[in-house]
Parts: sequence; C-alpha cells; structure tokens
Amino acid sequence: MGKIIAVANQKGGVGKTTTVINLGFALAEFGKRVLLVDDDPQGNTTSGIKEERNLKPSLYEALIYEIPAKDVIYTLRNGESSVRDNIDLIPSNLDLAGAEIELVSAFLRELRLKKVLEPIANSYDYIFIDCPPSLGLLTINALSASQYVLIPLQCEYYALEGISQLLRTIDLVRKNLNPSLDIFGVLLTMYNRTILAQQVLEEAREFFKDKVFNTVIPRNVRLSEAPSFSKSIFEYAGDSSGAIAYRELAKELIKIE
Repeated sequence: MGKIIAVANQKGGVGKTTTVINLGFALAEFGKRVLLVDDDPQGNTTSGIKEERNLKPSLYEALIYEIPAKDVIYTLRNGESSVRDNIDLIPSNLDLAGAEIELVSAFLRELRLKKVLEPIANSYDYIFIDCPPSLGLLTINALSASQYVLIPLQCEYYALEGISQLLRTIDLVRKNLNPSLDIFGVLLTMYNRTILAQQVLEEAREFFKDKVFNTVIPRNVRLSEAPSFSKSIFEYAGDSSGAIAYRELAKELIKIE
C-alpha cells in the first residue's frame, strides 16, 4: 500500500498547494506513481496543473454521492511531459464548499474520504491530499484517511502560532478516528537568508526535533509563477532554486521508505 499523506496547516499561504504539486511531480520524475487529491474548495491544486476548470465529476461527487474513486481520477498525460505519465489527479471545485455542510448529517461523515481512497491505495506509491486552510470536516476527512501528515511552515513571524491547534486536532483524530496517524515531517517554506528566517528554522527544529526535513524551500518567484501556466516548477523552470529544492525533498522522502 502506498503512503497517504495529508498536507495540512490551517494557516493559509504557507505553501501547501505548492508542495503537493511540486513534491508530487518530483517523485513522479523519480519514477514513483503519484495521486494528488484536491481537498480544498478553492481548487488550486486542480488549476495549478490542469488548464480545464470546474472538472466534473470531482471529489465532491465522490464524497457526497459515493461515486467510486476510479471514476473521478483524471490522468495528466498530455504528450509533452513524460513525467505526467506517473501522476493522476482527483480534482476539486467550488461545489466542495457545500460538502462541509452536507457531510454534517452524513453517516460516518469523518471517514468518507478514507472510503473513497481505500480501493485505489495500492495503485500508487504516494497519495498527497491538499487540505483547505481550516480544521473543518474536509481536513478531518483528510487526516482520517491518511497515514501521515506533512506540515508546511513558512519562515515568517508568528509561523509557529496556531500549530498547537493543528497538533491538538491531529491528536484527537489519532485517538478517535485514526490511531496510526503520524507526523511525517515539517517542511520549512519561503526561506530566505534573513535573521528572522533562521530564527524560525531554529525554533521549528527545537520544537519538532528530527521531524523537520533537512531540505528547506526557498522563497522563489518561479514557484509563484508556475501555477498560472498550469505547470509544475519542473515544467516551468526546471533549473530554478525551487525545482532543485523539491527534488532534494523528494530524495528525502524516498530514503524514508
């Protein structure tokens, strides 16, 4: 069974979607079979790699109407980038915003995503779930369906604020829904060579110990530009510092195997 990893932090703008896309593509470059699951109603993972918008059926239909995962998986093959042969997508759109309300009265509401992914888990080496910037039902579903949590942490002032709330949520999910859930790692993002960034890095390593990845993701304009062309950093600027960093991060993950 492949690793199912929720990429979560209730704070927005920390690099969750950037990490889901580019770490997924980096692993695909190394020959791994990867599935990206867009669990955010904003659909940024979807728009970041697919030019088509509002794809249906989507994760919403899988969660609410229990459509099988195989019927909501989209291939990314385009004949131009061979790396896309190794990567698939379960897309999202604004319909998913309604799922938070519709799931409230649903049977086993916290385990809907787990039920979606279980039949296909053996088909992939890695499944990454891009969580919304909240700790609502969509994120709870992602944590319940995953073996691991990857936490992006931006190198900004107050970076560690709110992390305690996420850790409490992870602990509650572990106790009540998913006993095997573990923190896979903490990823420092938007790093630049300032005293503040170094302080955040040191504080994170003091708090999370060896759970902090050795690789840090630099603040890089190419990483910000790539999604507007529906491309990964490797397709947009493969020799940029952002691409180099995500390749190094992928190597770290592969070593954990």
